Amino acid sequence: MAGKVKWVTDIEKSVLINNFEKRGWIQVAENEDWNFYWMSVQTIRNVFSVETGYRLSDDQIVNHFPNHYELTRKDLMVKNIKRYRRELEKEGSPLAEKDENGKYIYLDFVPVTFMLPADYNLFVEEFRKNPSSTWIMKPCGKAQGKGIFLINKLSQIKKWSRDSKTSSFVSQSSKEAYVISLYINNPLLIGGKKFDLRLYVLVSTYRPLRCYMYKLGFCRFCTVKYTPSTSELDNMFVHLTNVAIQKHGVSSIENMYIYVYAHSCTRKMCLDSYCFVSYSRTVNSYSYNLHITIT
Repeated sequence: MAGKVKWVTDIEKSVLINNFEKRGWIQVAENEDWNFYWMSVQTIRNVFSVETGYRLSDDQIVNHFPNHYELTRKDLMVKNIKRYRRELEKEGSPLAEKDENGKYIYLDFVPVTFMLPADYNLFVEEFRKNPSSTWIMKPCGKAQGKGIFLINKLSQIKKWSRDSKTSSFVSQSSKEAYVISLYINNPLLIGGKKFDLRLYVLVSTYRPLRCYMYKLGFCRFCTVKYTPSTSELDNMFVHLTNVAIQKHGVSSIENMYIYVYAHSCTRKMCLDSYCFVSYSRTVNSYSYNLHITIT
């Protein structure tokens, strides 16, 4: 890209605009020549629809790639992972190797998963093989932990079906599709709590495939220690790391700020990664009632 980067966005978020302006980039209208377009999901679909036939030039970048929902929507991601496994098996790839129990050795990064209502009968068959297992249900098109719950009885599925006013699991006319996955009862923990990693990858081309991983990322933590106890199945502070869930807990980041302010630590110091981790360990050792943790 020669000269200043020309950018446009249809999302009014200060964190975006401030960063673009800080770099001295030039804002232009969407009907002008641009290098970087930060688009909403709907705009991406409209711009790259079959009808428009639009293709990026060599000096243009967007924040989403066309059909990105094939990976970000839960049911489509499951479909594509299963298809990927089948293709590797067909090719005779060593990655598709299975153990003596018929389970993948290398492709086991996704637990057994079914789509509801379409795969209901298959799910019931699998559930009955291990009736003491726990499963997690997630709506396909939602985020921030909305609509997620855990079950360990088939009767809970039927109750959910009635509550959601779906006519039948055999029917394909359910108002909202779900995925249901075998819950990992022995997850990797830090400090006894569940966590996940948020890492960022830039995909510059698909033919050939070229990806760049940003070396910094962050973790999200549950604020309550993990337990597989059935008495805690409904406690999302134990099971889900979503910030939208955890920020409502007693051991939230805001409570940590209250504690550190009271002990002469500034907010700026808290946001320094080294100071944040070091001081939070100290906070954890003394906060008997708050049970503060890094989130």
